[in-house]
Amino acid sequence: MKQSARIFFLLLSIPAFSQSLAAFPPLEADSRAAEYARRGNYSWRDLAEISLWASVCGMENTPPRAGAAEMEIIAAGVEELKAAVPASEREKAEYILGFLHRKYFKTYSVNQTRMDLVLSTGRFNCVSSAVLYTIFASALGIKTGGVATRDHAFVTVYTSSGAIDVETTNPYGFDPGNRREFHDGFGKLTGFVYVPARNYRDRYEVNQLELISLIFTNRITELEKQNRYADAIPLAVNRMVLLSGSGTSSQNALETNLFPEPKKTLMDRLINHGASLLNAGREIEALEWAEFASSRYPDSRRWRELTYTALNNHIGKLVNSRRLGEARELIASMTGRVSPGQRKQLENLITDFELVDLSRSIKNEAQADTVLEAIATVEKQEGLGAERIKELRVFCLLKKAEFIAAARGWNAAIAFTSEAIRAYGSNTSLEEGLRIFRSNRISELHNRFATAFNNQRLEEAREIVRKALEEFPDNRQLLADRDLAERAARRLGQ
Repeated sequence: MKQSARIFFLLLSIPAFSQSLAAFPPLEADSRAAEYARRGNYSWRDLAEISLWASVCGMENTPPRAGAAEMEIIAAGVEELKAAVPASEREKAEYILGFLHRKYFKTYSVNQTRMDLVLSTGRFNCVSSAVLYTIFASALGIKTGGVATRDHAFVTVYTSSGAIDVETTNPYGFDPGNRREFHDGFGKLTGFVYVPARNYRDRYEVNQLELISLIFTNRITELEKQNRYADAIPLAVNRMVLLSGSGTSSQNALETNLFPEPKKTLMDRLINHGASLLNAGREIEALEWAEFASSRYPDSRRWRELTYTALNNHIGKLVNSRRLGEARELIASMTGRVSPGQRKQLENLITDFELVDLSRSIKNEAQADTVLEAIATVEKQEGLGAERIKELRVFCLLKKAEFIAAARGWNAAIAFTSEAIRAYGSNTSLEEGLRIFRSNRISELHNRFATAFNNQRLEEAREIVRKALEEFPDNRQLLADRDLAERAARRLGQ
């Protein structure tokens, strides 16, 4: 048995979406699902009919009387079995297993869970073989139940002497763990076979209808492996309705996670289909799907998460295309479908883009001041996180400093950047900018000194370096310039 995979992988005003609802997977169950759920006290014919229905339900071009031929095959098999079955209860239960393997089970196929294909091809897996065993055991009046483990299913037979496990995938799987002897016609022991018991520590007992429902579970898993998420939904709907009248088993399915809980299984399928639309880049269809399906199967947290992810992805596309007005109107149309916090995050995407766009377009000091004021306004409104505000502000401050340097020199840029650090706190980028501005200023002073010195204007060079050291008293380059000038002066006797 295979458990269903989960995916859980992230317009102008449009309250009415453009997608036709007819394109969505149906959310209504087959009428037979509710009928089967109501029957109770299931005969072997009921179990056979339901299992054949579960095998083809949801498939295209399925005729109304699908399974009729297979029912005749099973009925004939039951009559054949009754004519040959031993008398004792235990022997009957064991005989059924060998009978099924001789007559129907030919090849084990891990994914072949459908009853109709068991009968037509002989291919079977743990679920389909367990269901067919249950049908034939019921025909002989033998009480059975199903057992689900994390990756397997089998049958338990309830006899007057106790419960006996039956590994239906193995012709010798009756009461696994016990050695079975073989004798010839004179009673002489000729050999034995031993089928080891598997680790059944984690086992979940299911009733007959729940065992049949695993046909749906396995079919869902196979469809989702093929990325057919929409096709899996009707199966989950029908499984949930089928089990709505089956009662509950003794253990807690949600805690053990061994038997897929019907409502959760359906919600997973609904969300997975929405996620598949997102993965295909079809965010608007995902929003439409969430609106359509949530009205029938509400789950505020999960639908909001899907809606938010779809909005986030689509708004990102609108923003990158500079369609900010459409993005804002889309967010407004989603009121009530996302939480206030999620709506704020979506609005922040637009705000962030606008500030980044403004910051990159700064051409002078005045424009830098305008953007810095806009950042301050957003900060007061708590429109973006503190780190993002700091990042944007630092970018604008450094751009403004560059314009200041170009207009009024490196000294002015140094003074502006130093004041910015005092006002907004130490920051790696601002500190690096300040270091570069100081380095440029020092290079500027050194170059002025070198020009005067090389042109033998010694007094001018000495005055330049004296004033430079007033600005940067510990700078090695300037100290070396001063020493060079002083040595030259001593040689000249000045």
